[in-house]
Amino acid sequence: MPTIYYIRHGETEWNALGRLQGVKDIPLNDLGRRQSVQAGHILAGLFRRNGQSASSIGFVASPLGRARQTMELVRGTLKLPLSGYAIDDRLREIAYGVWEGSTLAEMEAQAPDLFARRQIKKWTVSPPGGETYVSVQVRMTDWYRGLTADTVAVAHGGTARALMVALGFETPESAADLTIEQGAVYVFGDGRLAKYS
Repeated sequence: MPTIYYIRHGETEWNALGRLQGVKDIPLNDLGRRQSVQAGHILAGLFRRNGQSASSIGFVASPLGRARQTMELVRGTLKLPLSGYAIDDRLREIAYGVWEGSTLAEMEAQAPDLFARRQIKKWTVSPPGGETYVSVQVRMTDWYRGLTADTVAVAHGGTARALMVALGFETPESAADLTIEQGAVYVFGDGRLAKYS
């Protein structure tokens, strides 16, 4: 199967404040822009090591602005045209419904019973108007099965967790609270998962 070079978008102000973003379009902050350039440099090093040319690899991003900003900074670092990448809606972040924009403490205060249930069964319980991780796992599996070539994907923490479970690197229980680092490159390939930061 193709190798995936997976990059989570850089930091936003909502990340810094501990607010769930979901499908809200929050731009990168200064640190997030630096993290994106850092990921581009890491990617360039991986391509050199593997004898690959950046211009021969596919690039695809989530439609959300923070992922597209990250992708364009990565591509600029690689000296590629900023706009030369695809958008795939299946890579969008998990939707948190009415909880988007809230901190964990605010969510717990608003709906303590639902919050407690979701803490125990994060993969299958969704907030009102939101998605479950199970549904994100289904769309990430569908995306992965359609890949035909090595690909750089820029997306989100939730979609990274779902992909890790879909490919058997994590379980729903281990992935649910797994930190997905910003400014790093996760490489899915040859039956292995490696992180470079």
